[in-house]
Amino acid sequence: MRTLTVAAFVSLDGVMQAPGGPEEDSSSGFRFGGWIVPYADKTTGQAVQDLFSQPFELLLGRRTYDIFAAYWPNIQADSTHHTIADLFNAVPKHVATHRADSLAWHNSHALKGNLVDAINALKRQDGPQLLTQGSGDLVRQLLAAGLVDELRLMIHPILLGRGKRLFDDNAQASAFTLVNSISSPGGVLIARYIRSGEVRTGSFEGVR
Repeated sequence: MRTLTVAAFVSLDGVMQAPGGPEEDSSSGFRFGGWIVPYADKTTGQAVQDLFSQPFELLLGRRTYDIFAAYWPNIQADSTHHTIADLFNAVPKHVATHRADSLAWHNSHALKGNLVDAINALKRQDGPQLLTQGSGDLVRQLLAAGLVDELRLMIHPILLGRGKRLFDDNAQASAFTLVNSISSPGGVLIARYIRSGEVRTGSFEGVR
């Protein structure tokens, strides 16, 4: 049995759309593509390296897969990003798509049949953790099905107002435990949460 980790860059109001560049995803008129770039520093860079320091396989939605497939195989060996590129190019990539014949990136595999059943089957296998990066539509389905074991969030000190969000009203109610957190010099909160069961409630009535 293996775990499923969702890693995401998010704004204070939960937007995760197009963090890395202006051309990444401008759908619905989104005009803030590349909003994480001004906050990039050694602390956030180390957090990304730490995320990929343990064995993993990628679990991706189709839009994110296409963005990654157009970028990572073309990174040169002398680039500062070549280590991550080597990892992404080598690891198995499981893709939620209806166009299985167009998965040309090395070691890519289409999820077959019902999405939730397919991911449950992957989780039951032995192997490294499943890691989802970006892939907002997929992530919201994973949260609705209660399949997410861990959240690795980099929360940026900005409000974007509109855009695709990490959470929606369909997420399954779940409690998470904060395992660790640090902040970057630019104010990015880097937090790791582990799922810890059901939501508990209470009352302050009678409390003095």
